[in-house]
Amino acid sequence: MEPKLKQEPVESWLAASGLRLSDWFERWFPDAFVLALIAVTIVYLACVGIGNSPIQTAQWFGAGFWDLVAFTMQMTMIIISGYALATARPIYALICRLAAIPTNGKNAAAFVALFSMLSSLLSWSFSLIFSGLLAREVAHRVRGADYRAMGAAGYLGIGSIWALGLSSSAALIMAAPASLPQSILRISGVIPLSETLGLWQGMIIGAAILVLSMLVAFYSHPTPAFARDMQAMGVDYEPVAVPIAKRERPGEWLEYSPILTLVISFFGIAYLVREVADKGPAVILDLNHYIFAFLIAGLFLHWRPRFFVHAVAAGVPSVAGVLIQYPLYGGIVKMMTESGLAKDLAHFFVTVSTHQTFPVLVGIYSTSLGLFVPSAGGRWLVEAPYVLEAAKSLQIHLGWVVQIYNATEALANLIHPFWMLPILGILGLKARDIIGYTMLQFAALVPLVLFLVWVLNRTF
Repeated sequence: MEPKLKQEPVESWLAASGLRLSDWFERWFPDAFVLALIAVTIVYLACVGIGNSPIQTAQWFGAGFWDLVAFTMQMTMIIISGYALATARPIYALICRLAAIPTNGKNAAAFVALFSMLSSLLSWSFSLIFSGLLAREVAHRVRGADYRAMGAAGYLGIGSIWALGLSSSAALIMAAPASLPQSILRISGVIPLSETLGLWQGMIIGAAILVLSMLVAFYSHPTPAFARDMQAMGVDYEPVAVPIAKRERPGEWLEYSPILTLVISFFGIAYLVREVADKGPAVILDLNHYIFAFLIAGLFLHWRPRFFVHAVAAGVPSVAGVLIQYPLYGGIVKMMTESGLAKDLAHFFVTVSTHQTFPVLVGIYSTSLGLFVPSAGGRWLVEAPYVLEAAKSLQIHLGWVVQIYNATEALANLIHPFWMLPILGILGLKARDIIGYTMLQFAALVPLVLFLVWVLNRTF
């Protein structure tokens, strides 16, 4: 009797596609910094190509380089403060308990994707940091979990439905008179959140994105035979909550005492309570307030100043990509806006639109522009005057236009490394490592979202 041949594991077509894409991108996809340099070059040539002076365009790039310095520091602070908060013992213990829920790689990918997307509806910044840490812990605990797929799943919040949630830049701008430039205010006036985030059509899109993204994450995860764990990706796992030696010198006693922690935490909490009382609960969604809340909560939960400083130092390596690359995109934004390139693109899309095609064309434009202008709020301020003016002439619900933008602008994040940098720093990976799986999500979500904005436009 002949011995039976060992049967090789067979991947589903979706998992096989994920593996092929992942292998291709790992081999051919350049570093995120190189991509930023390529984007600068493309935009520069496009600006010169429409008639702008080469010297003037270079001047815009240099001036814009510093436009994102404040935002770069905000992102640096949100990563470091979020990391410090997440590594405090109570929060880290919660993340570890959550990471123990999945039992296999496919379930783990879907679980991390669900957490990432649901948490992004509350706050994109919270989701970006905590989903990365959750993906890291899940990949360490679940046998057969693919580290690349886990990283991609942890990124899905910022790459899919965050803008349909409470921290939506466009919706918050339109609802706050103080944030609205006159160029937009004279067209639309203030649009309350009930007319944007409260629209049931936007909720349907969000639910559809969530379900499809989880399915793709589940079925694209490879079998254990083909999965690459943390060690295979060259990442060494170390628990983030590590013990710290006790004080050795009398002069260190305040570093290990909770006295100053309690005093500063009281000041911080009092400030936040006063801000909420004066300006309303929505003020906590402001990025500066969010960072401050993370800092105070992290300091309080670490209890001793020395422990908090240790956690901050551990989070610093995660921000290297942010510090060097975000200013480059500031230069890109300046070139596109000052040269008129963004205006020309918006004008083209809205002039060829009809009442029925407008949602689809605006969606394509918003997604495409996101490849070069990754800031959601900044991009909305660029395109809103032209898009809203066209929507008024075509008699399209203006709040729905905001939701079309919210549903489509985030999709570019799935193939753009700008927002990947913080989570990649936490995971110890490069963009090329996870973009194969995020590309699958992009290919699945773009047709779905464009179809839904077209169909649901008929309900107004």
